[in-house]
Amino acid sequence: MTISFIKCTPEELHTLQEISYETFNDTFKHQNSPENMKSYLDRAFSIKQLEKELSNTDSEFFFVYYNNKIAGYLKVNTDEGQSEEMGNASFEIERIYIKKEFQKHGLGKYLLNKATEIAMERNKNKIWLGVWEKNENALAFYKRMGFVQTGAHSFYMGDEEQVDFIMTKKLQ
Repeated sequence: MTISFIKCTPEELHTLQEISYETFNDTFKHQNSPENMKSYLDRAFSIKQLEKELSNTDSEFFFVYYNNKIAGYLKVNTDEGQSEEMGNASFEIERIYIKKEFQKHGLGKYLLNKATEIAMERNKNKIWLGVWEKNENALAFYKRMGFVQTGAHSFYMGDEEQVDFIMTKKLQ
């Protein structure tokens, strides 16, 4: 098994969009209406929105490859790129998206460890993320990895207000 990690470039925008649609849809379509899913996917993962995110110098995307096949990606944010005001000592993991066929191979842990490595290299003392309160698998994973719930915020899936738990982990 070979796992590699490569920074995403603007030339890979369409691949990024494809993975975003696929993984988000596979994960959440069973718990949301088709209308709300379409509304969210069209807004959050449009080419224009992803271009904006890719051009933000406080955000980075990294593709993960499993046996030389693209399996998903990681999006991290620092400083002004964070989706919530958490301060410059904090580091956000905004997305860990892994294609269904590559789940249960340890890639989530690999990406989380990579994010932690990057945060420590940048002298951040806290890593945080938001996770939907109904995403039980993700909540259990992050708890196993040492994250604790420290807050919550509203998240809109189309016209439906949902709750994301804010989970944090102190870095050594």
